[in-house]
Amino acid sequence: MGLTRDFFILLSQNKVLNSGAKRWGLKLGAQSVVAGTSVEQMVESVKQLNAKGIAATIDNLGEFVFEKQEAIEAKTQILAVIEAIHGHGLDAHISLKPTQLGLDIDYDFCLDNLKEIVAKANEYAIFINFDMEDYGHLQPSFDIIDELSNDYTNIGTVIQAYFYEADENLQKYKDYRMRIVKGAYKEPENLAYQDKKDIDQNYIRLIEYHLLNGKFSSIATHDHHVINHVKKFAKDNNISKDKFEFQMLYGFRNELQLELADEGYKFCTYVPFGVDWYGYFMRRLAERPQNLNLVAKQMFNKKTNTMIGIGASAFLLGRVSKKKRI
Repeated sequence: MGLTRDFFILLSQNKVLNSGAKRWGLKLGAQSVVAGTSVEQMVESVKQLNAKGIAATIDNLGEFVFEKQEAIEAKTQILAVIEAIHGHGLDAHISLKPTQLGLDIDYDFCLDNLKEIVAKANEYAIFINFDMEDYGHLQPSFDIIDELSNDYTNIGTVIQAYFYEADENLQKYKDYRMRIVKGAYKEPENLAYQDKKDIDQNYIRLIEYHLLNGKFSSIATHDHHVINHVKKFAKDNNISKDKFEFQMLYGFRNELQLELADEGYKFCTYVPFGVDWYGYFMRRLAERPQNLNLVAKQMFNKKTNTMIGIGASAFLLGRVSKKKRI
């Protein structure tokens, strides 16, 4: 498990593969897990989800930006998504990463970009979720949330269960709408649980705490064991279905997504779009390598061999990259 996780995280950071994915990704089958490269394509994907009773949280892919112009372009794109949500009457909100808006460039610059986004979303009563990234960006991201909370209430964030301090942060931010995840970055053992069993146990503890004490819980998992546990816990504790939702990634376990929505549970699909999909996808595989099987099964059901193409391309590009560094 650890070796597989490290492998996918290493792939997510490979610049050669990232560059290749931008050029060829959708042609190799990434359309199964990415809702297009344009706002227009994303809107059509979200409309299809909404028609099935499923909401969406939309992620304009990109992160770890180090140029101001790139951060400004990301802000402009996210503002366009907000206008599209409002203009098309979509049941959707925004997920974003502070590093995409300039957190690694300058804190105040990033804060100004995020203020503009949150203010525009607030005009339309659209919720903004701040995705949490690696540990080095954790506290600055919380600091930004604290500052924006002085003026806006349409924001929430993410708690990553593998961090030892997750309990403390969840309690501090329990009055926020919260997405609870296991965590998808490689963190050292002095900061985060390394064993899957420990992470899973903490994940359940956090979910139960927020269901009982929090404002609104977004439970992000593909694991039907966790889903069944939450169903039973909510029933046993008389927790209304209006107090929580299940979330899954676009293109993963589609049948289960529909099943949960049909059962009357709130359901929200995490909808990524854009050309910068590669790092996102590799971390999803690192987070839960079983996701590879889920995607492969859906692709093979469509009688394609795209995953083989992606795997072969990744291997060959990785070999080329390694030779260049030697």
